[in-house]
Amino acid sequence: MVSRPEHVLPPPHRAPPAFDAAQALRLAQETFDIEAAAVLGLKARTGAAFAQAVERMLSIKGRVVVMGMGKSGHVGRKIAATLASTGTPALFVHPAEASHGDLGMITPDDLVLAISNGGESDEITAILPVLKRLGVATIAMTGGLQSTLAVHAEVVLDSGVAKEACPLNLAPTASTTAQLALGDALAVALLDARGFRAEDFARSHPGGALGRKLLTHVSDVMRTGNAVPHVGPHTRFPDLMREMSGKGLGASAVVDDAGRVLGIFTDGDLRRLVEKGLDLRGLTAREVMHPNPRVIRQDALAAEAADLMEQHRITSVLVVDAEGRLCGAVNSNDLMRAKVI
Repeated sequence: MVSRPEHVLPPPHRAPPAFDAAQALRLAQETFDIEAAAVLGLKARTGAAFAQAVERMLSIKGRVVVMGMGKSGHVGRKIAATLASTGTPALFVHPAEASHGDLGMITPDDLVLAISNGGESDEITAILPVLKRLGVATIAMTGGLQSTLAVHAEVVLDSGVAKEACPLNLAPTASTTAQLALGDALAVALLDARGFRAEDFARSHPGGALGRKLLTHVSDVMRTGNAVPHVGPHTRFPDLMREMSGKGLGASAVVDDAGRVLGIFTDGDLRRLVEKGLDLRGLTAREVMHPNPRVIRQDALAAEAADLMEQHRITSVLVVDAEGRLCGAVNSNDLMRAKVI
């Protein structure tokens, strides 16, 4: 006969207290004060150990492997992502999964950044001896300076806080803020030591606005070949207008027999001539063009073309090679489609 499990009654329902707006605001302000104090407390305690941690991270041939359990693990994932995006190869390995095969991700060329507020997370302390046998150096980020993690680590970063922002002093709040700030400090110090530049940052963020501005060149967005309106200096005005209208750029280059740019004629130039009441039909491209127009090289950044247009209040720029020969054109619509502006 199979015994039936004893029925377990759910805990009694407790009605939440009435919402107190003043209390909510007071707790919010206290949270800001407590977490700000936690971060400022790091400043006074950041010294030689921090410099040692940065130096060790710079010297490794492998990656920084970040570990943490619970809320420290969530912070660790963010720290690993920040390091990786700022020039320090890094990844997050879950300590519990590490004991079940993921330790294979870690090599002797790597360095482990282990995060634990108390320094006694079972999942982390269980693998510390294994890391030592593998010859993997460990940097501890902990508030438990006498903890198992701190004792096993080569470098200890003190992330301790006086109290949590949680009214019960239980939920990780100020402690995780301190960990996050300390991780950001490591990333900033490392990127500076590596000579990391905005262009390097853009390479790891090609989908973002900065990536588009720093990685997109004029050659990537410009019109080329027959899509670029151009005429010779002796072209009669009606033919110049047909070239402009057919190519849809709102302008036409005027070039010599070698393809060198002599000038440009734009929709704006047309409006100004019409306002003067001139008979345009008998004029040539040389007579109506704007000489010495603004031009840009095809290897320039597309953002530079955007700046040129904005600075001179124009909507099109001709693209030339080193000898001044026409090789393309770009206008503001092209830049908007490429999300450069």
